Amino acid sequence: MTAALVLADDPSALPRLLQDLTDAGIPVLGACDCNTLVHRVIQGAPDVVVGWSERPSDPMFEALGRLEQVSPCPVVLFTQQGDVESIERGLAAGVQEYVIGGYSAQRLRGVIHVAQARFRAVQALRAQLADLSSRYEERRLVDRAKGILMRGAQFTEEEAFRTLRSASQRGNRRVGEVAGRLIDAARAAEAVNRSGQLRMLSQRIVKLQALRAARIEEAGASALLTQSCARVRANLEVLDNLVSKATQGDLLERVRAAWSALARALEAGEAAPDLAALDACAEELSTRADRLVSALGGADPTSSLHVVNVCGRQRMLSQRFAKLALLGGLLDAAQATAAREAAASTATEFERALTFLASATPSGGDVPARLEAAVAAWNEMRAAVDQADTSRGRLEIASTSETVLESFEQLTDRLERSLHVLLGPTGAQAGPR
Repeated sequence: MTAALVLADDPSALPRLLQDLTDAGIPVLGACDCNTLVHRVIQGAPDVVVGWSERPSDPMFEALGRLEQVSPCPVVLFTQQGDVESIERGLAAGVQEYVIGGYSAQRLRGVIHVAQARFRAVQALRAQLADLSSRYEERRLVDRAKGILMRGAQFTEEEAFRTLRSASQRGNRRVGEVAGRLIDAARAAEAVNRSGQLRMLSQRIVKLQALRAARIEEAGASALLTQSCARVRANLEVLDNLVSKATQGDLLERVRAAWSALARALEAGEAAPDLAALDACAEELSTRADRLVSALGGADPTSSLHVVNVCGRQRMLSQRFAKLALLGGLLDAAQATAAREAAASTATEFERALTFLASATPSGGDVPARLEAAVAAWNEMRAAVDQADTSRGRLEIASTSETVLESFEQLTDRLERSLHVLLGPTGAQAGPR
């Protein structure tokens, strides 16, 4: 049995519609105006809404439009208004039967049944369209995820798809859902990596300026300094697209402000750099970048991004260690002593992280070999730091600190694209066989 809710601009001034519906065997749940339509439909769940208005008003079209969005159901609208604009507005608002010239009591059941049939047909088409859209979106996500795996893990297309399918079976999820999560993970890993690069670059900039002040590899240091500043600007530009404006936008703006202060200090000290003042600006940039990394999930020890953060942080610590070793021979006595003490603390922190990475990084592929090479480069750098008061020692620091940096740059990039990070520890087992 079809139950109807009647809609009218003024329910108290309805013609015989309520009685005629009842006489036609259609129970009436009541009458409502435009303001209460959506609430009454949700509350009473009528099978059809029957509207009456000599000249449908904007509020009526707006109420029907809201109903179509919130709780769609069959709608019949009887009216005297027959202009094309009103008809189009009614159909756009979800009216299935727009009947001009009033209604006939004898035809009420037939008109309502036609509206219900049309509503079912439209809903079926919408379901088909939604299914097609879902399939298209899933295909798009899968293709994008395959591309990430092909570039990052050097998979063939077949291997990439097999990895996604295997991960979906292990997690009992659709392949499209796995692909979407992988894309999100890749985006988050890149954001953590690039934010971490800002920490490193802050320290590297001071190290390079210290080398210039000590007249060690001045031309090379100047070239790397220019390159480092360009990398900061490039990373900030990329992070604009990777970082959510709503959740981490304020942190990114603080990073940008800290970089502006460091850039000004660099420019002001071009002729006679104040290394202590420059270092203070660099530390502020490093601190703010570290807060952004934490907000992005890099500091969470339960997250697969944590290993990317720790490995990437080694880049910063290596440059800080080199910087402090150089400052220990360039600053005044009190500041030099503080720099040497901070260098010792930095070395301890670096080696503690090496122990973590040895146990936390994936055991497959070339990651263990890359980590071993990075450790060897670090040991060479430590030996050079012991001679930081000599020109030869400073030259070795300039060389070995860049070697350590390059080693951890490559290792961090490899971890950023690893299955362990993109698919999680369980999904990482789903690689090609």
